[in-house]
Amino acid sequence: MWNYEKRLQYPVNIKTPNAKIAQFIMSQYGGPDGEIGASMRYLSQRFTMPNRMAMAVLNDIGTEELAHLEMVSTIVHQLTKDLSMEEIEKSGFGPYYIDHTVGVWPQAASGMPFSATTFQAAGGVPFNACEFQSKGDPITDLFEDLAAEQKARATYDNILRVVRDIPEIADPIRFLRAREVVHFQRFGEALRSVQEQLDAKNFYAFNPSFDCPCEASCKNS
Repeated sequence: MWNYEKRLQYPVNIKTPNAKIAQFIMSQYGGPDGEIGASMRYLSQRFTMPNRMAMAVLNDIGTEELAHLEMVSTIVHQLTKDLSMEEIEKSGFGPYYIDHTVGVWPQAASGMPFSATTFQAAGGVPFNACEFQSKGDPITDLFEDLAAEQKARATYDNILRVVRDIPEIADPIRFLRAREVVHFQRFGEALRSVQEQLDAKNFYAFNPSFDCPCEASCKNS
């Protein structure tokens, strides 16, 4: 059960709409390394963690990713609020506008070429559950989580290169990037806690949440 506070984890206060940048940042809402997938991944994986420490880490980070989802959607909303039709057409936001007006909808930034200089937003790949995995194997899942945090951090790095001269956008993006680094460190701690409690040195050879330890030792692998 969650207690919802009616405030963002980090303030977002964007005054100037920019539909082109909104299309880039939208990828961290519902793209391949975005916050929807992250929250669903961790909150699903927690159930098969073999100790309470690892389970708590997944629960905590999965919950925080919901807060990041709210931040990213707020950024997209403020960047597309009060757009004129001229701005929509010139920015290449038209195809997205036709399907969703300026509603926030999860999709990747990647799309079909719309013209020589713009992207067809409606061609962005929509979010689907195939973008994350819950394997039921703690070692497998935690390595995926470590990779997911690094991919999200790299995506925020790419966004920052685009918005580095726009402080009202760059500041919350820097906050989100910093949290990905912290999450990577915490998943590393969770992975070590799982590895340390296993009685087999070759912990990559079996699923500690499913296989009996006596049957999954190194000599039987």
